[in-house]
Formats: sequence, structure tokens, C-alpha cells
Amino acid sequence: MATPKSKSSISPSQKSNGAAARKPKRYKSAYSKAELEEIFRRFSVQRPEPKGELEHVNPFTLVVAVALSAQATDAGVNKATRGLFKVADTPEKMLALGEEGVTQYIKTIGLYRNKAKNVIALSRMLIDEFGSEVPKTREELMRLPGVGRKTANVVMSMAFGIPTLAVDTHVFRIANRLLMAPGRTPDEVEEHFLKVIPHQYLYHAHHWLILHGRYTCKARKPECERCVIADLCRSPEKTCDVPAPLVELPPQLIGAEAVE
Repeated sequence: MATPKSKSSISPSQKSNGAAARKPKRYKSAYSKAELEEIFRRFSVQRPEPKGELEHVNPFTLVVAVALSAQATDAGVNKATRGLFKVADTPEKMLALGEEGVTQYIKTIGLYRNKAKNVIALSRMLIDEFGSEVPKTREELMRLPGVGRKTANVVMSMAFGIPTLAVDTHVFRIANRLLMAPGRTPDEVEEHFLKVIPHQYLYHAHHWLILHGRYTCKARKPECERCVIADLCRSPEKTCDVPAPLVELPPQLIGAEAVE
């Protein structure tokens, strides 16, 4: 067993330095308020009505779809849930299907056994505690099995129109790569983004950032020549300073439409 140091062996200056070292580092956005306003204005011109790309038919199927999307692609989840939601679009129908029944539909998704267990458990909780209705508050949503803060934020925004900022891998990458709202954890990034995103753009910001990360500022190789904010971007990885033409993109193709 290690012998602890006596109190007298640590000087006041050492204590002070240690406290300073443990103090969380404060990250700052690399952009001014006016620059952030312009960034999101351009996103709004490019995609006036951005949409989430997970197929769903009601708040319940949205909760299930988002919970299933952890460590999986939206396209993969849509392929699996297309058949599932045709037979189970309510908590009662999902519970009747059972864990093994759900598994048969989602076994192409990573961690499908644990996810099937959570889908049945959250369906039971919705029936027993919420009258089969999906709750609207983050605290209640996060009580559901398999539902974390990100899923809760997505549901609040997409199902109930409550402005939130869900931080997935794309949003986290954009926040740090572009030095827009840097943070060490998703919670830090969310807190930072909520402070710097202009209020009038907050409702759609989550989708704009995800779509920008998915189709332009890609993980392996950003396509800077296709970026409408290339002139404003302060990413050390930037390869182009000339912004792409600011035009409205064609309507998004969601789910089945995208593969036809």
C-alpha cells in the first residue's frame, strides 16, 4: 500500500497549481457573432427546410428509430425499420411483437440484441407510465431505456418542435474541426453551441450541421470546394478559401425515396 503524503509535504503553491491544473479549460468559438450569423444564414439559404433522414410515422416510431441509430447509419436503420413500423407503430403493437420479433427486423443493425431489449422495455414504460404517449420533456424522455440526451433532443425537436441541439458524431466533428463550438464532450459542445448559435436559427441548426458534416465537411476528407462557408471557415484542415455558389439545394430524398 502506498504511504500517503503528510499535509505538511504539500506547499500552498503546489496546492494552488494543482487546483489550477484541474480547472476545466474554457473553449472559445473562433468566430464573431456577425460571422456566426452569416454562416447560419447561408445554411438557411442552402436548405430552407432541412429534415432528419430517419423514417418515422409518429413520435413513438421516431423514438425507436433514433435509439436504434446509435452506432449505425440512418440508411441502415431505415432499411430495418421499414418493415418493423408497418407491423408495430405503437407501444402496444411493439410489446406484442416481443423481443425476438423485434430482433428479426433489426438484426442487420449493430448491437441489435441489446437494442431490441431496449425497444421492448421503453414500449412497456410508455404504456405503464405515460399512457402510451411519448413525453415531451428531456428528463422524462431520458428515463426511457436506450434513450440518452442526444436521442431526447432529437425527439423534442423533430416530434414536438422544441428548439434543441442534439450532438451526434457529425455535429461534434463540425464543432471542433471548424472551431465553431469546440468542446471535449458532446455535452460541452451542446452547451457551447447553444450560446453561439443565433436564436432565430436554432430550430434548424441541428439538421444543418448534421447535413453539412455528412455531405460536405466529411470525416475523412472535407470537400471544401463544395462548401458555402469556405471563406469564413477557420479549420486548420481547410483546403479552399473560395465559397461554393450559394443556391438552394434540391429537395432532400428521405428513406425509400433516396434509394428509388
